[in-house]
Amino acid sequence: MSVDEYAKKNAGQSKEHLLDVMAGVANRDRAALAELYELTSAKLFGISLRICGDRSAAEDVLQEVFIKIWHRADQYQAGTYSPISWLSVIARNAAIDWRRKYGNERFNEEAVIDIIADDSPLGDAVIEEKQQKARIMHCLEQLGDEQNKPIRSAFFGGFTYDELAKQNGVPLSTMKSRIRRGLMNLKKCLEDD
Repeated sequence: MSVDEYAKKNAGQSKEHLLDVMAGVANRDRAALAELYELTSAKLFGISLRICGDRSAAEDVLQEVFIKIWHRADQYQAGTYSPISWLSVIARNAAIDWRRKYGNERFNEEAVIDIIADDSPLGDAVIEEKQQKARIMHCLEQLGDEQNKPIRSAFFGGFTYDELAKQNGVPLSTMKSRIRRGLMNLKKCLEDD
């Protein structure tokens, strides 16, 4: 069995287990919440750290994220998104909210350590995730600066479309169009890969 086949097989098992844990959290099971924390906190912390740029802030954001998960787990719809995608969106939005509230100074994307050291059962999916991340980065590099930089700033830096439009001296509608076209080109590149 190849590394790719192994990663795909175990990622499916991990996803099913995570779905079961999410159902437990939705039913207000504290043990399920503790298990969810063990399974996903490293990844969600990495997302928070990448956007906040500050370890202490990322820890605070992570705590807020799990409070939100506890209160919103019953809103998760299994057929819509994978559990980790849904959780990642909550973490990303909480970190962006923190940056808006406590400071939106620019940070060096390259200087922030990518912390997704994950020894949990989801660790088997790390191989697939790294391969996908490499494909995304490759496709991002294929975009011109007009699309690449705003997409990176919006999704990795947590900047809003309005902030990006002002920084680049273009109307909001132009910035939205650039990002939308960039995302369409990114999707096409990923489908071709």
